[in-house]
Amino acid sequence: MLHFNDSPTAPNLVVENPEFAEAVRDAKGREDILLKISTFTSKPLIKGETLIFLDEVQVCPEIVTAIKFLVDDGSYKYIMSGSLLGVELKDLRSEPVGYMSVKEMFPLDFEEFIRAIGIGDKVIDHLQDAWDNRIPVDKYIHEKMMELFRLYLVVGGMPEAVKRYLKTNNLQEVMAVQRDIITLYKRDITKYDFKDKLQINHIYDLIPPELNEKNKRFILKSLNENAKYDRYHNGFLWLKNAGVAIPVYNVEEPKMPLKLSMSRNLLKLFLSDIGLLAAQYANGIQLRIIKGDKDINFGSVYENAVAQELLAHSFEPFYYNNKKRGEIDFVIEYHGRVLPIEVKSGKDYEVHRALSNIMDCPDYDLQDAIVFCNDNLKVVGKLTYAPVYMVMCLKKNDYAPTFYKVDISMVSEEGMKYNA
Repeated sequence: MLHFNDSPTAPNLVVENPEFAEAVRDAKGREDILLKISTFTSKPLIKGETLIFLDEVQVCPEIVTAIKFLVDDGSYKYIMSGSLLGVELKDLRSEPVGYMSVKEMFPLDFEEFIRAIGIGDKVIDHLQDAWDNRIPVDKYIHEKMMELFRLYLVVGGMPEAVKRYLKTNNLQEVMAVQRDIITLYKRDITKYDFKDKLQINHIYDLIPPELNEKNKRFILKSLNENAKYDRYHNGFLWLKNAGVAIPVYNVEEPKMPLKLSMSRNLLKLFLSDIGLLAAQYANGIQLRIIKGDKDINFGSVYENAVAQELLAHSFEPFYYNNKKRGEIDFVIEYHGRVLPIEVKSGKDYEVHRALSNIMDCPDYDLQDAIVFCNDNLKVVGKLTYAPVYMVMCLKKNDYAPTFYKVDISMVSEEGMKYNA
């Protein structure tokens, strides 16, 4: 699929043609590729103005290898996109390092979802201000945000599912879209990883029931009584690289950097989209989730939503587990320190033995922690109790530039002459 836009005000032209991939594969060079691109549209390509959008590039990885020659030409700008790129482009003949920047796309996070619903800047600024200053959210806004968060648990962030909800408000139609997406995922597994397709499908199917277990850990014995992690490692990796699942690995100590104490054979496995998780539970549960039915165990869906949000905000989530001290749902690196996070869906959110244990441990020197729950924001000692939707406010601050210049004046050629 090609998209052409030759000026900020010009309408897009979309060209869908399966012959394009074959034409690019047979191209003999940069000029030949541009010539063939031009044959797919009657719209002129204007140097310095035309933006060429190449979609579904996984069906034609040759265009990714060739992009450096097109960029060197300098005539046009390019955007490439596609699905399963994390696994489909791993065997490129030549990666165009330095010629393209990679942006990983995620399902809509909660802030993007509520903006799509119609929530404006004023409310979002109020939420961010409450988070920054650790003060309660306005009561009415808090209740409405909790309702929207429960809706998000059902609709999720897949663009087509959100679009269908906005158009119809019909949850059955949303579920039909979600089930189609799940079916396509499984077809992709069969198409793109034929050798391990049964293993990967089995892992994917086990994610919802495993999350419903008490500790939510992915138990290898659920796959096979004699299963070893090394045998299934490629399956977990495929699901991660395909953007289908989120592995959250165990760390033995909540100390920086967390990766040093990561245990790769102990993990929780979440789905990349909370709506796809809800769609795999019993039919009819959606309205009960939205209404906050107290008979439903929200633990797994809350944790999945938080894992999804953390990943979308560029955090790498881990969890902590120790036989002596207990288990913490998530630990992340935040502003140069370790931040423990507990996710509580019930009324007893102030009961957290494991969290208290590690916060009181002088060896860890943890400054603060967050408990995401259903109630409004409050601070008790080192703990911040915040409504679960406020995970949207937990953002990585990587935008401030960090400068460091070494003073070599005393050992430079000029400095040595002066000292002599």
